[in-house]
Amino acid sequence: MAGSQAYPLNSLEQTEDLKAFERRLMEYVASLGPSTGRCRIILIVVSVCTATGAWGWLLDPRTSQVSFLQSLWNHPFFTLSCIVLVGLFLAGIHKRVVAPSIIAQRCRTVLADYNMSCDDTGKLILKPRPANT
Repeated sequence: MAGSQAYPLNSLEQTEDLKAFERRLMEYVASLGPSTGRCRIILIVVSVCTATGAWGWLLDPRTSQVSFLQSLWNHPFFTLSCIVLVGLFLAGIHKRVVAPSIIAQRCRTVLADYNMSCDDTGKLILKPRPANT
């Protein structure tokens, strides 16, 4: 209700509002942590599987002697790893991995207008007021 009033907020109300905003921002960034961690692990595992499969596929002397599709058929681990990796990227796993940093960067952009910033955890950083010249 204080924000809808016609008169400006006093210093105590401003402080409480900033603390509430900071708590909510930190909660939100922290809530992204577990899913971001899982997505990173999944992406790393599938990437390592794809790289391992690619290594075996490239070192196989039969690869150059048969058609491309036959070569993929001969290396199901590599083929399946590639399909899963492409599927993960199409599902947007790359966005989930970097979501907390995107949220923090967008908050920094908005907060810059108010001489504030935030770190990657959502903690507010108050900047000194610019000198009037």
